[in-house]
Formats: sequence, structure tokens, C-alpha cells
Amino acid sequence: MEDLSPKPGDLEPIETASRDEIAALQLTRMKWSLRHAYDNVPHYRAAFDAAGVHPDDLKSLSDLAKFPFTTKGDLRANYPFGMFAVPREQVARVHASSGTTGQPTVVGYTKADLDVWGTVVARSLRAAGLRPGHILHNAYGYGLFTGGLGIHLGADKLGLTTVPVSGGMTPRQVRLIEDFRADGITVTPSYALSILDEYAKQGLDPRKSPLKVGIFGAEPWTNAMRREIEDAFDMHAVDIYGLSEVIGPGVANECVESKDGLHIWEDHFYPEVINPETGEVLPDGELGELVFTSLTKQAFPIVRYRTRDLTRLMPGTARSMRRMEKITGRSDDMIILRGVNVFPTQIEEVLMQVRDLAPHFQIELHRKGRMDAMRVLCEACEGVGPSGREAAARDMSHRIKQTVGISVEIHVADPGGVTRSEGKAVRIVDNRPKGA
Repeated sequence: MEDLSPKPGDLEPIETASRDEIAALQLTRMKWSLRHAYDNVPHYRAAFDAAGVHPDDLKSLSDLAKFPFTTKGDLRANYPFGMFAVPREQVARVHASSGTTGQPTVVGYTKADLDVWGTVVARSLRAAGLRPGHILHNAYGYGLFTGGLGIHLGADKLGLTTVPVSGGMTPRQVRLIEDFRADGITVTPSYALSILDEYAKQGLDPRKSPLKVGIFGAEPWTNAMRREIEDAFDMHAVDIYGLSEVIGPGVANECVESKDGLHIWEDHFYPEVINPETGEVLPDGELGELVFTSLTKQAFPIVRYRTRDLTRLMPGTARSMRRMEKITGRSDDMIILRGVNVFPTQIEEVLMQVRDLAPHFQIELHRKGRMDAMRVLCEACEGVGPSGREAAARDMSHRIKQTVGISVEIHVADPGGVTRSEGKAVRIVDNRPKGA
């Protein structure tokens, strides 16, 4: 793989600033952000008043723990524009969630917010190893989802040549990567596997592709999948993190030279990790739920937003800003099966170790008698016969029992038998009786 490490002068000064400088900037910006939210968003004024706190109570960064959390339910309750802190006429862009599980959540951006968003995404793409003049194949979805347009903002800011292909039409994805000689690709990791399958269908060697780096986000993925993708394409694979409620993609990114967790751009987003049960702030290094407060957003300030993502905070390495561990799962994606906590990433980790199985899977939950049960649908590699499939199923079942501690049924389908995703993968299908 090509060395994509940054050269002297590539980085912004804030990326190598001292921790004292970063903390001083954060405190100044946090005071502004809390005051801005309190003065201009009725929800925050009511929530702060109910908690008995005022923006003036913030004297140090640790004082943020006195302020109330914001949840997705709060955003839905204020649909569509109730959380905006500027007149609607000053909102230059609106994005929204799909709303498939309830009322959509709506976020807005002023022109200054879009500039900040472009800056942090450009910083992320540069951390991944891309440089001005590189060609970026952007396969994130365009539209109300923040992925495609957010990445595009940063690519423009960094000076890349952007191919705004969006998702879908996988054969065309491969053709454009090859014909345009893309240096980098931004895409969900699950869809990257579909693109990899398409290379095989077209008889092309992905290791000879022009891609130097893949920047993957929008869903949890494991280091085992990183190794699989890097080996298949002979390129770097790095993680990008974001969510629309905080800004979109570009909240944090792995640095290609270290790949040891995602550096959070702390000059714009202040992270905490809490005990998801008690709300207590945990010290750096302890696993818990990630919480973010925006420091510079005008249209849609967010205060102590509970992301439901599980991670831990760690000191900076390649940059001065703190890192977050790769997301291992979400508290609302966690499956509790017969008293054992299970995350889809654990199943993925095991699947990557089993010969003769492709890296595609889906988990089905169902009721067996009076007990909940889990079935894992995966698929055989090309050319694996019935005996090989049976052996692979036994191997995977044994490994899950040994590492996760539960017994599961493994169903090995034909190649292509697992539903492919062109965006975020649907990992869990719950077929248990409702209300039972």
C-alpha cells in the first residue's frame, strides 16, 4: 500500500496544538454555544430551567455535566424547525433522517455552518491520506441523508476532483472507479463488499484498482473487515464518524498513518462518555455511551446529545485531539439473548475467521417455544460444496459459542443469498411476536 502520511505543512495548526490551547478554545466556544442555545431555542431554555442550570454556571469544561441531555425524542418532539436557533430565513440547508422508525429528525445549517462542515470533512479526508487534485469516488447517498452532500462539501474545500456517483448501480460503480482512476472512495463498508463482489463478477482484480484509500462510515465495522478490505483492494481503509444531529460526516476520522482510533475534531465538537444507565460522566478510557455538544454551530446547536454509540475516549496520537475507539455497537442495537449482550459486530468478527464463508450476513431473531433464538444467515464462497458449507456452519456456530457465549443456528446460503445494501446495512431482522 502506498504511503499516504501527511507532509510538513499539510495540517492545520489546531491539529497539533497543545491540550491547554485546545481546552481554552473549547471553554470559550462552549460558553457561547450554551448561551446561544438558551437564548434562541425554547426547548433548551425550558430544559435548562427545569434542571436549575444557566449558561453562566459553566465556569470549567467539567461543569457541562450539570446540564441536561438532549435525545432523539426531543428532536422529534420539536419537528420540524423547533430546535433551530436562527430565523428560518437564515437556514441555508436542511437535512433529515429517513423517519422509518418514527417522526423524522430535522437539522439545519447556516452558510457559516456549511463552511464549518466543509472544513471538518476536508480535515477528515486529508487525515485519510487524500490531497488536493486526487479523484474521490463518492458513493454515499445524496439527498436528505447527510453522507453524500457532506462529503462533497469537504472534497470541494480540500480541492479534490469529486465523482458524485451516489449509491446503487454497482456495475457502473466499478466501471467509473476504473475509467476515472479514482484515488479514494467514500462509501459504507457493507456496500464496499458489494463493490468487491462486482469486481469478481467482471473478472477484474481489485488489487490492481487505482484506489489508494477507502473512507468508510455510517455503520459499525470491525478491524477484521478492515483487514479483509485492505487485502482485497491493496489499499488503506480508514474510519470516518458523524451523525446528522451533530453535523453529519466529519465529526471524527482515523489518521491513515496510525489507524488507531478516530481523532475527534474537538475544536468544534466536545465529547463525553457516560454510563448509559446512570448518565454519569466516565473518565477517559472507560467504555460507555458517546455524548456530543456542538461548540460552533449556529442554526442547530446541540447540547449533550446522546448518540447511543458505544466507545471510549483515548489520548491523541497522530493529532493532539482525543481519539475515540472504533464504534463497537449502539446501545439500541444491542441484542439481549438469554441474558447475554450481543452486538452485530461480534458476529462479523467471528464470520471473518471462518474459511469458505463470504463476509455478508444478517441476524434474524425469532421465538422458539418460550425462548428467544437467533439465526445467522450467511453465504458460502464460490465453489464451496454441501460438505464444505456444513463444516463452515459448524465452525461458525462453535466460534460464536466460544467467544460470545450463546448457541445460534447458522444458515449458509448460496453465493449472493444475503440481501445486499447500497447504503447502511440492515443487520438485524426481528421476527419475534410483537408484545409477546
